[in-house]
Amino acid sequence: MSITKERKQELMTEFATVANDTGSPEIQIAVLTERIRNLTEHMKIHAKDFHSRRGLLMMVGQRRRLLDYVKKKNEARYQSVIQKLNIRR
Repeated sequence: MSITKERKQELMTEFATVANDTGSPEIQIAVLTERIRNLTEHMKIHAKDFHSRRGLLMMVGQRRRLLDYVKKKNEARYQSVIQKLNIRR
């Protein structure tokens, strides 16, 4: 259910805007998307796990706020992030 250290490192190198970038909105969105996908698979098996459902909804809200921020700052970056991650809006 959790994201592995190696996978997180891969996401950081793929979405980094500059060298040694660990906290840009693109990276945060990518990591949240990976966690959301893992938790969605968990919820398909454990439909009555309401504590995890709440966490999932909070992560989706956080990702939405980050995406709105990126869209407000730079529309091209927003489009590239949602295309790379294959998420819709």
